[in-house]
Amino acid sequence: MKNLLDVDDLAKYLKLQKQTIYNWLNQRKISGIKIGGVWRFDKKEIDKWLRAQSQKVSK
Repeated sequence: MKNLLDVDDLAKYLKLQKQTIYNWLNQRKISGIKIGGVWRFDKKEIDKWLRAQSQKVSK
């Protein structure tokens, strides 16, 4: 599925280290689902989360 990203894809997309993604998962800053032991993230949900974060900063 094109809209599902794994940790590697998400780290590249956000230009972050993979460890940051795992830390955010543990801190519940972002949400994902585990499929077959691999974390997956819905790109649309990540984009929505990014917009919400940028609105927090601009307020």
